[in-house]
Amino acid sequence: MEKKESVIVVEALNKSFGTNHVLRNFSMTVQQGENLVILGKSGSGKSVLIKCIINLIEPDSGKIIVLGQDTSELDQDEMDVLRADVGFLFQSNALYDSMTVRENLEFPLRRHWTKERRQKGAKEAVLEALQDVGLSHTIDMMPAELSGGMRKRIALARTLILRPKVILYDEPTTGLDPITAREISQLMLDVQKKYNATSIIISHDMNCIRMTSNRVIMLIDGYGYANDTYDNLCLSTDPKIREFFD
Repeated sequence: MEKKESVIVVEALNKSFGTNHVLRNFSMTVQQGENLVILGKSGSGKSVLIKCIINLIEPDSGKIIVLGQDTSELDQDEMDVLRADVGFLFQSNALYDSMTVRENLEFPLRRHWTKERRQKGAKEAVLEALQDVGLSHTIDMMPAELSGGMRKRIALARTLILRPKVILYDEPTTGLDPITAREISQLMLDVQKKYNATSIIISHDMNCIRMTSNRVIMLIDGYGYANDTYDNLCLSTDPKIREFFD
């Protein structure tokens, strides 16, 4: 069997805020093309982890390798270049209310204008990203005119427009009704299949986790408490694991 490339490697990561030890000696490896879910209770450190990965939060100790680069050794310019290869879907969507859908999608192109995008042009890039999420008709609409599910799709289109090698999803289905949440989960699978995307998904939505995950790491008391498939974790008799499934 062909061995897949390790896209993200986290080794012995520690992060505290005062006396609150959020991450304790946390380690993980994410393989090329994998959807890895980080599951934990609210406040367990899931969002802190992914912010450490893209260096929005500096860890106290440990090592983080992203796409072969040690993030602790990068200066600000080098980190900005790396971030262009790491798409971040914010829980709040983070769309600009004063911009149309088109303008929201063009915004990252202005800052991270890759050679491929220059050759193809912004218009084609925007249209392709909107087609990926099935919302081409919204191109001249304002975010306020869109439903919650549509705004989530537009936020994902903006993430996809730079063709990132890694996508970080922060609670992608929070606040959505069950039908729309399922549609977003399916869209995440479509993105994985079409682009062989490598993703870390922060979630406590068990239906989303069941649909999207290749593997689940349970973050409990700051530690990587369990690391297995969703189906195998479902069968666990460990009380700390069972409370997520019962």
